[in-house]
Amino acid sequence: MPLRNKIRSRPRPADSSPQSRSTTPATDSPWGPARIALTAFFAVDGFLFAAWVVRIPDVRSQVSATHSALGLALLCLSAGAVLTMPVVGRLCVRYGSRPVTVGSLALLSLAVPLPAHAHSVLSLGCVLLLFGAGYGGANVAMNSAAVDLVAQLRRPVMPSFHAGYSLGGLLGAGLGGLLADRLTTAWALALGGLLGLAVTAGAGVVLLRSPAAGVAPGATPARPVEGAADGPPEGTAGRPARGHARLLVLLLGLTALCTAYGEGAVADWATLHLTDDVHAGAGTAAAGYAAYAFAMTSGRVGGTWLSIRLGQTRLMLCGGLAAAVGMLVAAAAPAVPVAIGGFVLVGLGLANLFPLAIARAGATGGPQDVALASTLGYGGMLVGPVVIGFLADAAGLPLALTTVALTATAAALLPLAVGRR
Repeated sequence: MPLRNKIRSRPRPADSSPQSRSTTPATDSPWGPARIALTAFFAVDGFLFAAWVVRIPDVRSQVSATHSALGLALLCLSAGAVLTMPVVGRLCVRYGSRPVTVGSLALLSLAVPLPAHAHSVLSLGCVLLLFGAGYGGANVAMNSAAVDLVAQLRRPVMPSFHAGYSLGGLLGAGLGGLLADRLTTAWALALGGLLGLAVTAGAGVVLLRSPAAGVAPGATPARPVEGAADGPPEGTAGRPARGHARLLVLLLGLTALCTAYGEGAVADWATLHLTDDVHAGAGTAAAGYAAYAFAMTSGRVGGTWLSIRLGQTRLMLCGGLAAAVGMLVAAAAPAVPVAIGGFVLVGLGLANLFPLAIARAGATGGPQDVALASTLGYGGMLVGPVVIGFLADAAGLPLALTTVALTATAAALLPLAVGRR
C-alpha cells in the first residue's frame, strides 16, 4: 500500500471529532429547566422539614414527652434517613438520580402529615422512621443529581441548590409562625404535604423530561469545578487513587457529620430553647428559627461567589468558627434578641459547610460517594437528638447546645486535612 494511502487510512484522533469533545451548547443556560426544577426540589424539601420543625413543641405536648423521650423519637427520624441513604445511592447508580429524586420527595410529602396523628412517643417514633426515609432518600438523590448538573454547567453552583433548601426552610418557618395560632398541627402539616406533592409533580415532569444536556453525544462529561480556588478538583487528570479517594470522602463525610449535628440541633431544639429557656412566645420562637433559616439562605446565595474568591477550605474554616461563636452566644443569651442574633451567626457560619463537603465527595466518586458522605453526615443528626436530649435533662438545654460549638470547630478544621491531602 502506498505511504499516502496509509496516512489517509489512519483513524482520526478521538478528540478531533466534534462528537467526542465535551462541549457546552450555546443554548444551555446556567438557569435552564433542569436546574430550576432541581432547585424547586431542594426548596420543597426545606419547606417540608421546616413545617415539621416549627410544630415540634406542639407534637411534644401532644405525646407528653420529656426532653430525653423526644430525643429518642427524633432519633428515629435520623435513623430512617441513615438506613435509607446507602440504598438510595445504589438506586441512583442503577436508575439515575432524577427519577429517585422524584420518588423520594413524593414519599416525604406523604409522610409529613403523620406526626400530627401520633399520640405516644412510640407511635411518633414509628412515623418519623418513614419521614426520615423520605428525607434521607431525597437528600442523597438530589445531591447526586446536583453534582451531575454542576459538572455539566462547569460552574461551582452547588451552594445555590442548598440556598433553595434554606429558602424553602425560611418560607416554611415563616408561614408556620404566622399560622401557629390559626391552624392546628394536623391541618398545617396536611397542607404542607399537599403542597409538596404538587411541587413534586410539576418539577418532576420538568426534571425527567430535561435531557442531561451540556455534553455532546458520546462525550464524557467534565467533572465539577468545585474547589478550583483550592487546586485541581477531584475527578480531573489528577484524580486520586481509589483508596486515597475513599479517605478523602471519609474526611469530608466527617465534616458533614459535624455540620449536620449543628443543623439538626438548631432544627430540633432552637424553638424549644427560645420558648423554655428564653421565654419567647410560640410565634417569636418560630420567627427565631426563620431568622436562622434566612441567614443560612443568604450565606448559601453568596456561597458560589465566596468559594471562588476565598477558596473552599478557607470559606469552610471561617464558617465553622463563626458558627461556634454564634452557638455559644445563643446558648448563653439572657434575652430573646441576643439569642436570635446568635442563631443568625450559626446560620451564616454553617451555610456552606455541608454543600461543599458533599459536592467535593460527589466529584471524587459520584452517587455512591455522595451516599457515603451523606450517611456519615446525617449520622450527626442520628447522634445529636439523643446527646442533646439526655444532656438537657441532666444539665439543662443551654449547656447541651454548647456541644454544637465543639462540632462546628471540628467542621472548620477537618477541611484543612482534606486540603493538605
